[in-house]
Amino acid sequence: MKQNETHSREAEKARAARVLAHPAFRSMARQKAWLGWSFSAIVFAVYVAYIWVIGTSPQTLAAKVSSDGITTWGIWVGMFVIVFSFVITLVYVWLANGKFEEMTQKAVRETQEGEK
Repeated sequence: MKQNETHSREAEKARAARVLAHPAFRSMARQKAWLGWSFSAIVFAVYVAYIWVIGTSPQTLAAKVSSDGITTWGIWVGMFVIVFSFVITLVYVWLANGKFEEMTQKAVRETQEGEK
């Protein structure tokens, strides 16, 4: 039984190595990494801009939206930052589970075809 398990593990490692070396998989991994880092940089820039405005010009965000209201621009901009972060995360997940997953499955299929 141990020998079958060892052989199975070795076969699985070899299969994984072939998928990881497949050009389509490598291309997908580069695209996914680029997209992830780009989205992270965008979210970081939005947060830094928000905090920068709070620190350098607090009166800007302390201004009321309407003269008779109590809500300030800071509340709306803060809500935008949070919603923007959720939306950009949803876009990333949608792409990762759609386009990138299809590319991964294609690489796996092509690799398995080479085994037969």
